[in-house]
Amino acid sequence: MAYKHIAAAWKRPGSSFVKELMWHRAIEWRKQPTILRIEKPTRIDRARKLGYKAKQGFVIARVRIRRGGLRKRRPTGGRRPKRMGVKKFKPAKSLRLISEERVGRKFPNLEVLNSYWVWEDGRSKWFEVILVDPNHPVVKSDKDINWICESPNRGRVFRGLTSAGKEIRGLHHRGRGAEKARSSRRTGHR
Repeated sequence: MAYKHIAAAWKRPGSSFVKELMWHRAIEWRKQPTILRIEKPTRIDRARKLGYKAKQGFVIARVRIRRGGLRKRRPTGGRRPKRMGVKKFKPAKSLRLISEERVGRKFPNLEVLNSYWVWEDGRSKWFEVILVDPNHPVVKSDKDINWICESPNRGRVFRGLTSAGKEIRGLHHRGRGAEKARSSRRTGHR
């Protein structure tokens, strides 16, 4: 029952207790490292929904990522401003996927399970990434998550197999009307 109220508060963070709480926490978070392993999730309801369990083998990392488009250097060679290729360039990946990949590189022995948005200000966005240790005996004996121990799931974050990766590849749009959004009929189906 408590999870229901927490989820409702996070659905509209600007008009609930979340805004005041996170505003003070963000002051501390700005001083912390970009990628930080934390003890427990900030949004327990969201983490549980995405597969997190409070047991050995599960790790939560909070990552800060700068907002906005690509900051490109102006070329030294002469050309008119329109052809400089500096402004109005957007990354092909979402900031959530980029943050998952950075955490995946930081913790190479763990697999990224999923991630969720936590907070943002004018300069940064914060995401929390759920990681799983595929070699941990507790994970291997858990029937809900031991699929991640199999070899086809190694480095899944770098191959667009997480939820954020599938969203970018257009795999969350199915059926009629999604012909141009998806890559192929068989993509993403094992």
